[in-house]
Amino acid sequence: MSAPVLTAVAWPYANGPRHIGHVSGFGVPSDVFSRYMRMSGHRVLMVSGTDEHGTPILVQAEKEGLTTRQLVDKYNRVIAEDLQGLGLSYDLFTRTTTGNHYKVVQDLFLSLWRNGYVQSKVQMGAISPSTGRTLPDRYIEGTCPICGYDGARGDQCDNCGNQLDPVDLKNPRSRINGEVPRFVETEHLFLDLPSFTESLGSWLSTRTEWRPNVLKFSQNLLDDLRPRAITRDLDWGIPVPLDGWRDAPMKRFYVWFDAVIGYLSASVEWARRTGDADAWKEFWTDPAQAYYFMGKDNIVFHSLIWPSLLLGQNGAGDKGGTPGRFDTLNLPTEVVSSEFLTMSGSKFSTSRGTVIYVGDFLKEFGPDSLRYFISVAGPENQDTDFTWDEFIRRTNFELANEWGNLVNRSVSMAHKNVGAVPAPTAPTAADAELKALAKAAFATVGDNLRRSRFKAAASEAMRVVGAANKYLSDEEPWKRKDDPARRDTILHTALQVVSDANTLLTPFLPHSAQKVHELLGGKGVWAAQPELREVDDLDDPSISYPVLTGDYAGEQAAWGSVDIEVGTPLTKPEPLFAKLDPKLGETGPEWAPVT
Repeated sequence: MSAPVLTAVAWPYANGPRHIGHVSGFGVPSDVFSRYMRMSGHRVLMVSGTDEHGTPILVQAEKEGLTTRQLVDKYNRVIAEDLQGLGLSYDLFTRTTTGNHYKVVQDLFLSLWRNGYVQSKVQMGAISPSTGRTLPDRYIEGTCPICGYDGARGDQCDNCGNQLDPVDLKNPRSRINGEVPRFVETEHLFLDLPSFTESLGSWLSTRTEWRPNVLKFSQNLLDDLRPRAITRDLDWGIPVPLDGWRDAPMKRFYVWFDAVIGYLSASVEWARRTGDADAWKEFWTDPAQAYYFMGKDNIVFHSLIWPSLLLGQNGAGDKGGTPGRFDTLNLPTEVVSSEFLTMSGSKFSTSRGTVIYVGDFLKEFGPDSLRYFISVAGPENQDTDFTWDEFIRRTNFELANEWGNLVNRSVSMAHKNVGAVPAPTAPTAADAELKALAKAAFATVGDNLRRSRFKAAASEAMRVVGAANKYLSDEEPWKRKDDPARRDTILHTALQVVSDANTLLTPFLPHSAQKVHELLGGKGVWAAQPELREVDDLDDPSISYPVLTGDYAGEQAAWGSVDIEVGTPLTKPEPLFAKLDPKLGETGPEWAPVT
């Protein structure tokens, strides 16, 4: 039996709709990986949700004239609908404002507290002079005191990677309104990160298969770990379950602290909704494997901070301790971080108007063309600039001309001449060579997908498509009217390779893969899609919200070549992908910013 797989997907922040840069980091890669893992026989639990606490939520609610609850309800739904449209096959996409999440966060915190990994101390906190509200570290910007980079955040410098405190920044300013923050003394609880230096270092030394940029970045930070605040002065968030803190109106857990625990709380919620409250344990204990997907700006939270929380809960940090309520939990098997998808050389930015929202993109172009572009041309190993010209070129020449044309002409000719999958007679060396190439690709593509090498995997699958197109051009079945036996053998070979290529491409193109399955005479669900369901909060039935979930166990897609059945009826196909107007490459659609 294959080991269970936890796919832990970074939590999109619920202060607005998500753009295509976001889903290129956390969304599409995690789904391609999860679909492959299911197809290859693994039990998969793919979880995430909207991250709904913190000062930015309060700021955005004020801008829109909404209460905080109204705002997060609004964008939780918008984001869930967009991710459903993209076909992201979550077992549970939930949110951080549930009773279940509150309870899991508080329970894990108490484990850290009892094991001695939380300390209380007074620090200088940043306050907005105009509102009196606490400014989160990430909303303070200034010059890094270590490397001199002007643009360092209050929690971390993206230039040198060092952990920072806002009070240490030179020329600090609020990213919300540009004002200079006021620093006041305030008591907070801190995660004692230095008490994990040795245990984290030992664990990171075993992560030899991680992407080099992720591993090196994480190891470089070990020498400068400092206690990190896990509480904040605000009233929107999860209360601290300690005497003297529990009822304090302006003391809540810091948003980063509760958000990373969401992977566990979402797993627990999923289990409770299945009727087996302990079902989550299968995905959090050996021999299960856990893969975390995010953009590169989130590496430190997943390679150092979340592992520290897990070690502390397990009683396995440098101070020792005993396992908490959740017993011993697995640390990440791999942290799969993507670089940035940029636009005109800069990060997507709502404030600067350089943004392409997922919802707008899906309405215009559908999901699979975006999924394919991100997989084959996205920011897997380096920042990658999105241009409409490149998107249109990939769609027209690779999806429409190469893959769509192969499907269309293979099925069309077989339908026109036979009406069904034809029988092969006297195969030649060329037939056998193409079939062998397609079958061999399952090992290569599968190995790349298992290691999150999405570009290499997609390119290898498309190499099979290219070989099949060349085979048809060389063999010219349309000229074989006087030799129907040879014509039928060629068409049978082509259809077999179309079937194999469709399986290879299913993780990338699940929507069109379902269509190809049906064009080849298949019945039922080939690649299952997520459903948006309205549910009641498990701990407060008066609250309801949408979740993404799905029945993926019933899909037929399985990794490997399956012989097509002679005589299966075929129908005349419609084009799989519509060609886009090349003129769009100059500026993009009217609603999109110029690239």
